[in-house]
Amino acid sequence: MTSAPDVHGYHAHVYYSADTHATAAQLRDALGANFPVQVGRLNDSPVGPHPISQFAAIFKPEAFQAVVPWLMLNRAGLDILIHPLTDDMVDDHTVYALWLGTPVDLKIDTLQRRGYGTALLPNAAAA
Repeated sequence: MTSAPDVHGYHAHVYYSADTHATAAQLRDALGANFPVQVGRLNDSPVGPHPISQFAAIFKPEAFQAVVPWLMLNRAGLDILIHPLTDDMVDDHTVYALWLGTPVDLKIDTLQRRGYGTALLPNAAAA
């Protein structure tokens, strides 16, 4: 049996449309106010492998047990990708992906089989 990769943190990508923009903004605000996460801005245009509007939340492994159940119960019908931050972006978005709602067809060809830059990892300030 091979060993599991090191997990440096997690991303939650919350997808939305023009019709659900306000719902996503409310979820983003509540997530940032109640949990030790770094919430990104609402991206109304495709970014990286994400072909539709989304925002990301970055959090440490120890926050998983609080953040993910809360998202399960409070996602307000939005689709959410949760993935680990290992040293392989491709596997993180595919093999290790956890979906709440309906999976979005990601643009995997935009990813590389390497780790993440500092800006995409949880920082000490979000403790």
